[in-house]
Amino acid sequence: MLKHRGFPGRLASTDFQFTLRRANPKGATPLTRRERKRDRKPADRRADQGFMKALWEQFGDQPFERGNLDAGRLSWLFGREVVPAVGDFDPESYDALLVIDVAVARASFPEVFGERSA
Repeated sequence: MLKHRGFPGRLASTDFQFTLRRANPKGATPLTRRERKRDRKPADRRADQGFMKALWEQFGDQPFERGNLDAGRLSWLFGREVVPAVGDFDPESYDALLVIDVAVARASFPEVFGERSA
């Protein structure tokens, strides 16, 4: 499992985890698309925004390996702002390649990209 050096381990001053310390010996937790509903708690929204900001600052629009990124946090963005970078994507692999869909991410998190929300 690739460890992304310099990537924040969690959202500052919270328990929202962004990375794993070690690989699960049983295998990676599968990535699944989680639906974000309008009534989510503000803290959960801040965690999504903070994670998206960290992804953008670390990887930009380039493909990146899943590595030690937390599956739970990644699943809140997966299928929308973060998509598979290759056709033969394995959602249960630490080696899976992902990429930020910049257009969707800008619309979902304008604050991260320096744009004001309407």
